[in-house]
Amino acid sequence: MKLNYFLKRLSTVGRWVAATLFCLMAIAFVWQGAFFSDNTAMANPAANLIASKDAGDQVKEKTREDAGRAKNFIRDTADKVEEAARSNASKVDRATDGDNFIERKAKDDAALIHKRAEEDAARTQKAVDNTKNAVERTVENIKDAFSN
Repeated sequence: MKLNYFLKRLSTVGRWVAATLFCLMAIAFVWQGAFFSDNTAMANPAANLIASKDAGDQVKEKTREDAGRAKNFIRDTADKVEEAARSNASKVDRATDGDNFIERKAKDDAALIHKRAEEDAARTQKAVDNTKNAVERTVENIKDAFSN
């Protein structure tokens, strides 16, 4: 019976030692990171500011370029949707004879698709512009923070 009591106490002490050792290692790791970090960027911030201004200009230029590409893609997609609607309406027109309900419905649907494609394209292009402007404002704010 005394052996179990002794092993139980030894196990408890072992857990405490392991927890203490873990905490000390964590403290040493944090401490080592704080004192041995790379401080070269803080020694000469002027070189980094020039690089950050160039990087900011590059980001803004890339944002403008990508926004232009996205807007062209949106416009091309809207044009293709409108062309498909016109094509379908003309196929229905050729397939039916005279002015009947199906032909009128196909023309109305083509007009509705054209209208919705234009609205969706305009809304999406506006969202692209808003995103581009937000990125440019963020870059300007970051550049301003580094220049002060």
